[in-house]
Amino acid sequence: MKPCREWALLLLGVGSLLAAKVNKHKPWIETSYHGVITENNDTVILDPPLVALDKDAPVPYAGEICAFKIHGQEMPFEAIVLNKTSGEGRLRARSPIDCELQKEYTFIIQAYDCGAGPSGTNWKKSHKAVVHIQVKDVNEFAPTFKEASYKATVTEGKIYDSILQVEAMDEDCSPQYSQICNYEIVTTNVPFAIDRNGNIRNTEKLSYDKQHQYEIMVTALDCGQKRATEDVLVRVEVKPVCKPGWQDWNKRIEYKPGSGSIPLFPSIHLETCDGPVSSIQTTIELQTNYIGKGCDRETYSEKSLQKLCGASSGAIDLLPTPSAATNWTAGLLIDSNDMIFKFDGKQGAKIPDGIVPKNLTDQFTITMWMKHGPSPGLRAEKETILCNSDKTEMNRHHYALYVHNCRLVFLLRKDFDQADTFRPAEFHWKLDQICDKEWHYYVVNVEFPLVTLYMDGTTYEPYLVTNDWPIHPSHIAMQLTVGACWQGGEVTKPRFAQYFRGSLASLTIRPGKIESQKVISCLQACKEGLDINSLESLGQGIKYHFNPSQSVLVMEGDDIENINQALQKVSYINSRQFPTSGIRRLKVSSKVQCFGEDICISIPDIDAYVMVFQAKEPKITISGMDHFARPATQFENERGVNLLPDIRIVSTVPKMEHPPDFKETTDRVHKPVTLEEMHHNLDFCDILVIGAELDPKQECLELDRKELEGKHLDATNSTAGYSVYGVDTMKNYEQVLQQVRYRNWHASSIFDRKFRIKCSELNGRYTSNEFNLEVNILHNSNSNIMEYVNHMVIQPQFLQSIHHPEESINSIHSSVLPSVATIVIVICVSILVFIVALGVYRIRSAYQFSSKENEGSKENEMDWDDSALTITVNPMEKYEEPHHAEEESEEEEAEDEEDDTSSAESDESEEEEEEEEEEAIGNKQNKQNTTRQDQLEWDDSTLPY
Repeated sequence: MKPCREWALLLLGVGSLLAAKVNKHKPWIETSYHGVITENNDTVILDPPLVALDKDAPVPYAGEICAFKIHGQEMPFEAIVLNKTSGEGRLRARSPIDCELQKEYTFIIQAYDCGAGPSGTNWKKSHKAVVHIQVKDVNEFAPTFKEASYKATVTEGKIYDSILQVEAMDEDCSPQYSQICNYEIVTTNVPFAIDRNGNIRNTEKLSYDKQHQYEIMVTALDCGQKRATEDVLVRVEVKPVCKPGWQDWNKRIEYKPGSGSIPLFPSIHLETCDGPVSSIQTTIELQTNYIGKGCDRETYSEKSLQKLCGASSGAIDLLPTPSAATNWTAGLLIDSNDMIFKFDGKQGAKIPDGIVPKNLTDQFTITMWMKHGPSPGLRAEKETILCNSDKTEMNRHHYALYVHNCRLVFLLRKDFDQADTFRPAEFHWKLDQICDKEWHYYVVNVEFPLVTLYMDGTTYEPYLVTNDWPIHPSHIAMQLTVGACWQGGEVTKPRFAQYFRGSLASLTIRPGKIESQKVISCLQACKEGLDINSLESLGQGIKYHFNPSQSVLVMEGDDIENINQALQKVSYINSRQFPTSGIRRLKVSSKVQCFGEDICISIPDIDAYVMVFQAKEPKITISGMDHFARPATQFENERGVNLLPDIRIVSTVPKMEHPPDFKETTDRVHKPVTLEEMHHNLDFCDILVIGAELDPKQECLELDRKELEGKHLDATNSTAGYSVYGVDTMKNYEQVLQQVRYRNWHASSIFDRKFRIKCSELNGRYTSNEFNLEVNILHNSNSNIMEYVNHMVIQPQFLQSIHHPEESINSIHSSVLPSVATIVIVICVSILVFIVALGVYRIRSAYQFSSKENEGSKENEMDWDDSALTITVNPMEKYEEPHHAEEESEEEEAEDEEDDTSSAESDESEEEEEEEEEEAIGNKQNKQNTTRQDQLEWDDSTLPY
C-alpha cells in the first residue's frame, strides 16, 4: 500500500510541472475601452471590441479565454465570453440603465484563460484595462410645470408686454431632451399670446363688462418636441376701471335640506366710486313661480293640509287622485307628482251623483289652485272651472265658477221661495293675477248674500254684483262638472261646453261652512322665502318691508355701510324637511339718490340663484307581529281584537360621514351602508284587506274616535279596509294604529283574515314597505279540532303568538317536551278525546306507569287536566310517523327497565340525552319556515269519526 501512495504523489508532481510548462503566457487585452449604452437597454457598444488573445494558442485550455471579470463597486455590468478559442467577449448591463441616475460609468476589466486543463488550474489573467461607458439619453420624460396653476390680475383697457411667466421643467438627463424649447396656448379664440420663454401677454384691450376672468390652458414642449402630459391652467382676472356696483357676491348659493336660514350675500358691499350718494333703496326678489304652485309648499293632499291647518271638516275633493272609487278624473291630463290637472279646452269631468249635496246651504266654501293665461282668439268665451247645471231638457246653471275676459265670476242662482224678488246672482272680480300664467290660491267664501274672494291670502270684494230671478223648482236632475259646463238642453244632444284652458289643483267644496282668514293663510303659505338674521342688529335708519309670501324684501337707508351690513344679513330659508330640489332665482335691484346732483350713479342689478339640493330619501319601515291567532270568542267580543298591538314605524336614511369622492366610491362599493334614524311626519296609513272584502253583516274594523283627539288625524272606514290620514308624527300614527280592532260576530265561518299595512309621507312621495299581517281564528269544538290542527300545520308562521282563553284550559306548557315518549303521550291524549271511559282509564294508567318508571325526569313536570284538552303543536319540531314512534317508545320502556339496575348511571345518561336533545331542538328551530310543513305528518287512521 505504501509504494502505491508514493507513486501517486510522484505522478501528481510531474503533472503540475508539465502544466506549468504548457500555460506559459498571460491573456492580452487592450489597455482601455470606450462604450455607449442607450438607457433602458442592456447592450453596450465598445470601441475597440472586447477581444482577448493568448500566445499559448492553439494549445487547448492554455490558449483559450474562459472569463472576463469586472472590478468595481456594484457595477451594473457583466462581461461574457462569446468564443473561447477566438477570445471574443461582450459587455452588457445586468439591469436597465437610467441616465437620470448616472450618466457615465468607469471600471476595470481583466481576461482569464482556461488554465492548464479541464479543471482550470494554473489559470492566468491579463493586465487591467480601463472601461469608460457613457449612457445615451432617451426622451422618456415629458415637461411638467412648476406650479399647479397660475393666476394674474390685469386692469381693463391696457396692453401688457408680459402679464405673467409660466415655467416648465424636464427630468431627462441630456441637454437635448431636458430643455424646454417652446410654449403654446392650447385654448382657442382668446386674446393672449405666449413666447418661447413662457411670457404671456394680451393681444387686445380687455373689457371687464365683456368678461371678468379668462381661463386659458398652456402646454410646454422640450427640444425633442415631446409635449407636457398635463396642461397648466392660467387664470387672468380683469379688474374693471372703477364702476359703481355690488362687489364680492357669488352667483350660486348652495342650500342643503335642513340647513335652516343661510345668508345669501355674506360679504357683499357696494362700490360707489366716491359718488355723492345720499340714500339707496335695494329690492331683493326670490323668484319661485316655476316651483310647484308658485313656491315650495307642502305637497300633502288637500284633505291632509286642511286637517293640519285646522280647517272645518267635510271638504269634498272634486279633483282627487284617480282610483276605483274616484274614477271621474281618470281621463284628465295629470301631473301625478303635484296632483295638477291640466285642461286644454277639450276636456271636462262629470262628478257622480251623491258626491256633493244637491242643494247647497247659504254657507259654503270653494277652494282651488289655478294657473291661467289670456284666452286665445279675439272674442274670449267663458271658461268654466266648476258648473252645476240641468242634466237634461233645460240649460239652467244653478251655480258656477268661471273665467271670462280675465275676470273671475261666481254664479249662484237660488231656488224660488216665498220672496220672488231679484237677488244677487253674479259676482265679478277683475284681477291681473287671473291671467298672469302663475299659480295662485283662490278661496270663495259664500255667506249669502255676501260672497268674498281670497287670493293668496288677501281679501278682495267683487267690483260688480248683478241680480237675477231665482230658479223655479223642477223635477230635472242636475249635473256637476269640472273643466267645462254640461249643456243638457237647447241642443240636439247633451254635451260639454265652455271648456276651461289652464291648470287646476286641490279643487274642493265644503257645504255648510266658510273658512277663516287664519286657515286660508295656512293653506296657501309658502315654506320657503327670504329672511333677515338678527333684526336687532340692523343699523339705525334701515327700513325694510316684506311682501306677504316673503319672496320680496325692500330695504332703504342713507348710510352705505349700514346698507351693506343689512344686505349681508338677508338669508334664504326653507322649512320643509324634504324641499323641492332645483334652482331659485334671485334678483337684486337698487336705486340711488345723490346730493344735489342731476346725474347720479347707476347700480347694475344682481342676478344670482339658490341651488336647493335633493334631500336624502327616507326608507320607511313598518315592523311588528305579522302573524297571530286568537280564539273565536275574542273576535266575537264587543271590543274585538287589536290588530297591531306592537306596530313600529321607523324611518332611516343613509349616513354620510363626509362627502365621497370617486376613489372612495369605488373603494366602498362592497362596504355596508350605515343608516341613521330620521324623524318626520306621515300623511296616511292604510290597512287594506287582502282577499275578499269585509262582510259588514258580520265583521268590521273599528277605532274609538277618542284615540284621534289631540292629534292632526282623521280616519275613514270601508269594506276594503281602514285609512288613517292627516299630517302627524310617526309616534302618533303608531298609537292610533295600535288601537285599530277587528271584530267578527260570526267568527265560526272563517279561519283567518289577512291584512296589508302601508304608510306614506308627502302624498305618496315616500312610501313604506307593505307589511302583511295574518290573523288566525281558533275554533275549539271537538268536531273541528283535527281540521283546525291540519289547517294550522299549513301556516308557515304559526308560532308567532298564540293566546288561549282562560276558561278553556287551566295551564298551558310554553314548550313541547323534547323526548319521543312525550310525543306518544300527546298522540294518546288526542285519541282520548274521541274515546269515552275506556280511553280515559288507559291514558291515566299509562301516564301513572310512565311517571313511576321515569321518576325525576322531565315527564314528572307535566300535570294533565282531562276536563278540557287542547293540543299545542310546534311545527318547528321534526316528528316521526306515529307507528314508528310507538315502536321506539316500547324500546325505550325496555331500556328504562334495564337502567333501573343502576340509578346513578341512568341519571347521568338521562342528563346527557336531555342536553343533546335540547341542542337538537335549537338547531331545528333555526330552519327555514318553508320546510316546516314537511316536518309534520299525521296518521289519522286510528281515529274514530
